[in-house]
Amino acid sequence: MKSSGGSRSLFWAIGGTVVVLDIVTKWLAVQYLSPRPRPIIGDWLTLQLVYNPGAAFGINVGPYSRWVFLVLALVALAVLGSMVRHSKPGEVLRLTALALVCGGAVGNLIDRVRSPRGVVDFIDVGVGTFRWPTFNIADSAVTVGAVVLAYVLWMEGKEEEAARGPDGADPAEASS
Repeated sequence: MKSSGGSRSLFWAIGGTVVVLDIVTKWLAVQYLSPRPRPIIGDWLTLQLVYNPGAAFGINVGPYSRWVFLVLALVALAVLGSMVRHSKPGEVLRLTALALVCGGAVGNLIDRVRSPRGVVDFIDVGVGTFRWPTFNIADSAVTVGAVVLAYVLWMEGKEEEAARGPDGADPAEASS
């Protein structure tokens, strides 16, 4: 079993890498891209500069979107931080998922603090008029991390259910 320090180091390495990659790619997008699509792989993958003042999928709550989503990101980071602190040594997949989500949240949070224009998005995928909402590295990390975290939590729930046994009683409570 890996030490807690090793697992925590992995968390910080992954989360930090996501933040750095996000900052660098957004800076490059602002410097070199325009709102006009730049095809990379035909029509399927294009790069174009877009500012998103709202949240994922263009969710917007009006003129206060920047501040509402900034506060929500801070709350989410506090909850995720608690999950990190309560992770057991060696829960590498759980900590990896949490690092991806936290790193992505921090990347987009930096944009919300830095610019009233919103989060820098630049990756556009789709076919013809059927396009996925434009996104960035932070969004990708949050999405992958959230899917992996959902899987990890689901598996933890199944393990707890199996440990309780077929009658649903907790063996620890039954022995007292």
